[in-house]
Formats: sequence, structure tokens, C-alpha cells
Amino acid sequence: MGERLIFNCTHGADEPERATLPFIAANVAAIAGQQATVVCTIDAVWLGTEGGREGIAPDGLPVLETLYADFISNGGEVWLCQSCTKPRGITEDQLSDGATIQGAARFVEELVNGAKAISLS
Repeated sequence: MGERLIFNCTHGADEPERATLPFIAANVAAIAGQQATVVCTIDAVWLGTEGGREGIAPDGLPVLETLYADFISNGGEVWLCQSCTKPRGITEDQLSDGATIQGAARFVEELVNGAKAISLS
């Protein structure tokens, strides 16, 4: 597997296009054999919960629920920012397959070890 690529996602249902684009790019990376991770911060943390992607289908782009499932089946990971999940009351038992809650130390560790961060905002 290639080096880790971290795709930042900050939006959820409030901005369907911005919520979907990081998953499109990350899925392309995962299909190409890269270690792809989508890091969800702010309201994007809802995307890693059961029902959190429901109805997100921007015009001309894939339905996010299907895209998320494809990304996970292609080996992708979804990390939810611990500092963002906590004030929203999101707990481990609400997470979808492939999603984990990670602290800032994990992000920093991956970047120090050579991961590349990509923002599509």
C-alpha cells in the first residue's frame, strides 16, 4: 500500500457538494492502492454516523451513502475528530462501519510520519 493521504472534510448535509468531494478524491486514491483516510471535522463528523449521510446527493455527483460504502470497501478509513464529536454528543456506538473517533495526536503523528494532507474546500 502507498503512503497515507489524508483528505479533510469539514461539511455535512449543510453543504452536500463539499461533503461529497473529499470522499470522491479519497475513493480514487483508495482504488489506486493508496492508504486513504477522510478526516471529518466540525459538522462533517455526522457523516461517520449511522444515518448521517442520508439524503446527501448533490446534483451531478454520487450519492454519498453509496460513495461512503464504496470507499470503505476499497480499504478507506474515516476518522472523526474527537474534539468535534464530543460537543455534538457523538459516541462510538453511533458510528458507521469504517469510522473511528481519533484525537489530534493521531493526526499529528501521521503527518510527522509523512502523510500528505489534502483539502478540497
